[in-house]
Amino acid sequence: MLFEILAAYGISSDESTILPFGAGLINNTWKISNNGKEYILQCINHHVFRQPVFIAENLDLLSSYLNRRFPGYLFVKPIPALDQSGMVYNPQYGYFRLFPFVSDSYTYEVVPASSLAFEAARQFGRFTRLLSGFPAETLNITLPDFHNLSLRYRQFEAALSEGDAGRIEEAREPIDLIGRYKYILDQFEDIKHHPGFKTRVTHHDTKISNVLFDRNGDGLCVIDLDTVMPGYFISDLGDMMRTYLSPVSEEEKDLSLISIREDYFKAIVSGYLGEMKTELSADEIAHAVYAGKFMIYMQALRFLTDHINRDVYYGAKYDGHNLVRARNQLTLLERLTEKESALNRIVLNYIDGLE
Repeated sequence: MLFEILAAYGISSDESTILPFGAGLINNTWKISNNGKEYILQCINHHVFRQPVFIAENLDLLSSYLNRRFPGYLFVKPIPALDQSGMVYNPQYGYFRLFPFVSDSYTYEVVPASSLAFEAARQFGRFTRLLSGFPAETLNITLPDFHNLSLRYRQFEAALSEGDAGRIEEAREPIDLIGRYKYILDQFEDIKHHPGFKTRVTHHDTKISNVLFDRNGDGLCVIDLDTVMPGYFISDLGDMMRTYLSPVSEEEKDLSLISIREDYFKAIVSGYLGEMKTELSADEIAHAVYAGKFMIYMQALRFLTDHINRDVYYGAKYDGHNLVRARNQLTLLERLTEKESALNRIVLNYIDGLE
């Protein structure tokens, strides 16, 4: 099957080596080696991305804009097939695209040092800043309501009404915590109508593995642009806080190991705001710490909702898996809230040039 796809790009199967690549959970990815050249082949999960052509159209628009305005920026876009299409469609297996492999580049699955948190944040901030003149409203919505906290809360309420009664009882403590932190939803409702908040070209998936680094640990560019859509800055900054700040992941069962690393927070703030502080309004900057609360709360909601609904979305590797994840994220939210005053001072000190 893959050889048939490669043929659509003029790549001979007889001279190619194909190996699985990366640890992504959504799309299937392979590294292709052919006559000294290397590529990344990816099959888009069309059960998640219902309109794969929307992704291709978005990448074309962004690539064209960056080539005109910032030709030196490394933007990894798909290689056209022989018929010049941005994707190859197979009726049985779906949509494929081929990327050039960026030589001497590296990715990380976890953040091993605050210096890399800084570089990743800088790259995501730079991406949005360079596209500040791009009309974000012209982008296709590849994942409708992806970071719509209002919808996620309604889905949670529906689960409480219609979900598994035994699981609801089992999850009484985290359910109560969701209610205690509902003010985060109320703030999001205010943001949607606040003139100081702007929709921009937003990546929406700012985990460390979506940044390419060189051998010295310097950031090269951001990748995995399928979720690039119009959005608020809190999505990108918040997801970095959610995934970089704690020394353990959302899978950790021992909640005592969850903490907020202030040096990593400083790195994220200085990396992202170093690129974006002139783009953000004063009201937006004042919500920098809120960004982390927003994304952590939303992910806790999603895990808890899925647990109550018997793991229909994320699935579960063991009984109670999504309940563990929900408790993990709610603990992270508590740790962030405990340090909120100190973290706000870090943001203000950075803006005032004291950090």
